[in-house]
Amino acid sequence: MPTSEIQKGNLLIAQPSILNDNSFNRSIILITEHTKSNSVGFILNRPLEYTLGELLPDINCDFRIYEGGPVEQENLYFIHKVPQLLEDSMEVADGIYWGGNFESLKVLLNNGLLQENEIRFFLGYSGWGKNQLKNEIYTNSWFISDDPLYGILSSDNSSLWREKIMKKGGAYKLWANAPKDVSLN
Repeated sequence: MPTSEIQKGNLLIAQPSILNDNSFNRSIILITEHTKSNSVGFILNRPLEYTLGELLPDINCDFRIYEGGPVEQENLYFIHKVPQLLEDSMEVADGIYWGGNFESLKVLLNNGLLQENEIRFFLGYSGWGKNQLKNEIYTNSWFISDDPLYGILSSDNSSLWREKIMKKGGAYKLWANAPKDVSLN
């Protein structure tokens, strides 16, 4: 059920009205932090062509990396569901955690002790200043879903935007089936 109040753990779904925004077109963002002064999240449905081992040669792991957003794209971030293995993790919601001890993470990855469906890596993040996200929701750039996060790390999420738009129903169903580049229609 969609909500109008932003909370940590919500999914932020790009409205069809921002199809011309290359940073967020058809994106689904997990909000990992929301305070009075800012909001932070990661785009879940933008896999990149890189694997972790290609970017960090001292880590023997071929897990896919995702574009987290347009801010600090030179930095690596991660969300996971193994807080018992990673000290200093911050709970987001529904068993999903953000960050943790990176040295411990390297050991786990190099020893093959994590599965790809337990963790997701991002280059960059999506961020908003005070009231910026609230204003973008008000002007229909986004809508919020508070659906459970179960399985959010288990799939590639390539069809997640379409699924959320279809679920919204009505005229949204037309946008769900539109090509990515609507000028080709």
